[in-house]
Amino acid sequence: MKADNFDPRIDAYINKSAPFAQPILTHLRELVHKAVPDVEESIKWSMPFFTYKRQMFGNLAAFKQHCSFGLFGGAMKAWFKEQGIDENGMGSIGKITSLKDLPPNKTLTAYCKQAAAFIDDGARTMQRPKKAARAAPETPTELAAALKKNKAAQKVWNDFSPSCQREYAEWITEAKRAETKEKRIVQAIEWIAEGKQRNWKYQNC
Repeated sequence: MKADNFDPRIDAYINKSAPFAQPILTHLRELVHKAVPDVEESIKWSMPFFTYKRQMFGNLAAFKQHCSFGLFGGAMKAWFKEQGIDENGMGSIGKITSLKDLPPNKTLTAYCKQAAAFIDDGARTMQRPKKAARAAPETPTELAAALKKNKAAQKVWNDFSPSCQREYAEWITEAKRAETKEKRIVQAIEWIAEGKQRNWKYQNC
């Protein structure tokens, strides 16, 4: 067990928990570290959490009348289901009101090692939602007409990323006067034909 893997904030969390919860949390914490020595501790959402190889591994929580212990990941959830263990929203092993409610140490150790094995095999327990790609902007009518008259500019425009197209589209549509819009379109066609984006002096597409 690595002493430097123990977060003093979790010590404080345990000490502030109800008397019945303290031995439960202490026991589970030590068991996790013995089963998977490379886990790391932290506090997230005001609760003790464990991470392993930069993936969420599990957590502990103390409530007024019970504690909970959870192991994370879709693979682990499916594995529990295969074992006939029903996760009911109170962690992986239900409500824990005393040490007697816990499975044998050998069983808990096996759970932890299995969770670590899934991560070792590449399972991800923290899936960050992907940002939806912004659709290409609608090309202003006047710009579209000018692009059709310049094949070089049209080809570059088609290869531009949506963000590069958007910069030009917004620049042109923001023009308040017809004369200003016309000048911007002429300038835009010249720059686009040369492969330049709207702010080409400062950055590249």
